[in-house]
Amino acid sequence: MVEKIEFKTEVNKLLDIVINSLYSEKYIFLRELISNASDALDKLRYWTLTNPNLHVVSSPYRIVITPNKEEKTLMISDNGIGMNRDDLINHIGTIAKSGTAEFLQNAKDNSSAVDLIGKFGVGFYSAFMVANKVEIVTRRADEQKAYQWTSDGINGFEISETVKETNGTDIKLYLKDDALDFTDTIYLRNIIHTYSEHIDYPIVLNLGDAGEETVNTSSALWTRNKAEITEKQYKDFYQHVTKNFDDPWLTLHFKAEGNLEYTGLLFIPTKAPYDLFQPDRLTGIKLYVNKVFISDKIEGLMPMYLRFVKGVIDSADLPLNISREMLQQNALIAKIRQGVVSRLFKELKKKSEDETDYEVFWKSFGIAFKEGIYEDFSNREEVAGLSRFYTTQSTDRLTSLDKYIERMPAEQKDIYYITGDDSQTLYCNPQLEAFKQKNIEVLLLTDPIDEFWTQTLLSYKGHNLKHISQADIDLKFERHETKADDKGLTTLITKMTEWLKGEVGKVELTEKLTNSPATLTVAEGQMSIHLERLMRNHQQKTNFDSTRILQLNPYHPLVVKLSQLIEIAEKQKEVHDAAMLIFEQAKIAEGEAVSNPALFNEKLSEFILKSL
Repeated sequence: MVEKIEFKTEVNKLLDIVINSLYSEKYIFLRELISNASDALDKLRYWTLTNPNLHVVSSPYRIVITPNKEEKTLMISDNGIGMNRDDLINHIGTIAKSGTAEFLQNAKDNSSAVDLIGKFGVGFYSAFMVANKVEIVTRRADEQKAYQWTSDGINGFEISETVKETNGTDIKLYLKDDALDFTDTIYLRNIIHTYSEHIDYPIVLNLGDAGEETVNTSSALWTRNKAEITEKQYKDFYQHVTKNFDDPWLTLHFKAEGNLEYTGLLFIPTKAPYDLFQPDRLTGIKLYVNKVFISDKIEGLMPMYLRFVKGVIDSADLPLNISREMLQQNALIAKIRQGVVSRLFKELKKKSEDETDYEVFWKSFGIAFKEGIYEDFSNREEVAGLSRFYTTQSTDRLTSLDKYIERMPAEQKDIYYITGDDSQTLYCNPQLEAFKQKNIEVLLLTDPIDEFWTQTLLSYKGHNLKHISQADIDLKFERHETKADDKGLTTLITKMTEWLKGEVGKVELTEKLTNSPATLTVAEGQMSIHLERLMRNHQQKTNFDSTRILQLNPYHPLVVKLSQLIEIAEKQKEVHDAAMLIFEQAKIAEGEAVSNPALFNEKLSEFILKSL
């Protein structure tokens, strides 16, 4: 006898959401039905452990996928616990009733023995995204009767008794015309590999006359005890998830327990990928819920500055039956992110004790990692502490901010830095001459991101970070050179200000130079010359170009000589040409191009010729 039953009101409402809105892609239905089958096998495995008198057909647990192009059907079968009439009505006919949730409640004292997946009801109804009709034939493991459930997803469902020789469930989907791709074995194989590769049970693809093929061959390595896993197994898994051929620089395998439980198996590669700085690059973390792949595009799971981290996060506390877009807003994702980042920092700190090994990591990923000082407000000091830099005392070896602070003289309170294109050029910058003379170490910052994080991390462990142009430390020292005459200097500054109008806003004297005649800087609080150059190179027009200041060294023989010649009328042209060369030299020292290369070469050649 066929029993006709109407859907409960909430089912009709939710069906429309499930079919049309809840899932991002139609192929997710297969992940859901395989997960439900795995769930049923888990329940039966638990029942056989706790009910020795339960007699079931002895056969290996497995999930079978059977496509049929001629019939336009797809069947998902399992030999799990199965269902009786009441189960079909309660678990399938009512969305709010969840077989898994009820089972977990009954087994809460022994739930560690059961590896359950998600709420059955909602996931099952994803089948109607691709099917006009769904037919279930099922027999519960502790009963002899079998039942058939049939529905078109609109007009309720029918239940009748049927015949089934073994326990378990067969779900047959009568596919819509736009879903016939799901009878293609290549397409099915790809979906199973992507979303269900790490299900505990064999997922078998029924190829008809060609026999059967077990599709999922990889085990969920992250669920195993670390003591049982070899270094080679970790390496093989790393190469599997990253498609890399190198060894991982860091392997981090952990389980977080407490209010939120999740497992992580993460890797940091040895070499940076080619697309590390592509703007559309996503993080490399795959999110699983009880070994079921959810997405590798959950934006909030890992900060962008850690986008080079690869691996897997698996949590039983996240909802399986929810779209990627909704999951990104889930508060649990933020908690997982916080915990994972904290563990990564802890491991990086340990690894940093070996400076040579840590340098391998830093040279590959340091530029991306430093983005965290700028982007991650809550962790910026930790990111800064794990960052490494070249300095005036360490141009060939990287150093940390903590080591810098340890070397600071007692009278030094601030951390000083200078920005530029490369450390060797920066080391020769004229602005550093007084700092070297007074043995004050300066950070040589050469990455574009350095211009930005130094504007947000204003201090580190109580020490202000300052560009050397803003240094308020006493940089004067005893001078033995002859200083230019004040009157001549005043005239020279007046003339150079006139000659360089449009190039610099001001010409002034400085005590910070020892070997160079002049240097270029900007007014305090303005965009640095290096940042301005970076923005120009990226075709970013600015309406707030910095005011250049040309600083002269009154002790340099060339400046002394010019201050003398400026008072002689017939020497004005020579002084003008020499002053322009000094300015162009200052630009070159800052990494800037000369204003007129041809004229610069001509005047430089003239002066060389005169000197000879």
